Amino acid sequence: QYKIKDPVNYLFNIILPEQTVRSAAEAALRQVIGERKIDEALTVGKYEIQEETKKLLQTLLDSYKAGILVVAVQLQDVNPPKEVQDAFKDVASAKEDKSKYINQAQGYKNDIIPKARGEAVKMTKEAEGYKIERIKKAEGDIAKFNSILTEYKKGESITQARLYLEAMEEILPNMNKIIVGLDENQPLINLLPLGDASIFAAPSKEVTK
Repeated sequence: QYKIKDPVNYLFNIILPEQTVRSAAEAALRQVIGERKIDEALTVGKYEIQEETKKLLQTLLDSYKAGILVVAVQLQDVNPPKEVQDAFKDVASAKEDKSKYINQAQGYKNDIIPKARGEAVKMTKEAEGYKIERIKKAEGDIAKFNSILTEYKKGESITQARLYLEAMEEILPNMNKIIVGLDENQPLINLLPLGDASIFAAPSKEVTK
């Protein structure tokens, strides 16, 4: 597309305006495409080729003093030779697939990285909470031990007995028990301390003839 910018030059400097513009456009287009790979003209480089051809065509027409202003250059149908059309279609399809896979991978990256960072933050917080919990428990155990130690120093025998009874309260509920039946007037058997096993010995029997 073009328009007249200088009527005098347009009328007197060129004899066949349409043919002049066509020939100059073909020359400019051949030069621009010749400097590029053919697959660019068929795919992503179409816009750049149009703009470069427009600039070069304007330069040529100005050198002719044609009085013409180039408005736009548009490539209508850009097709490779029939002999190689299938090959170019395969190349174009491969490039489209590549672009699709790249976009899919980028989408996966954008999705998985925030999730991974969130999991990392969660695990860090959980680990920190577990650390604080263990520290508090350890501090509590130390305080309990110090308290017992203080009481133990005040009265060793009493503390030993209390610790022993507390241990029995924890152990005995989980053990098998033997209930010893007593007569009404029979005194209770003292089972403490349990270290003296002689109290469980069977009584000796004297044989009387």
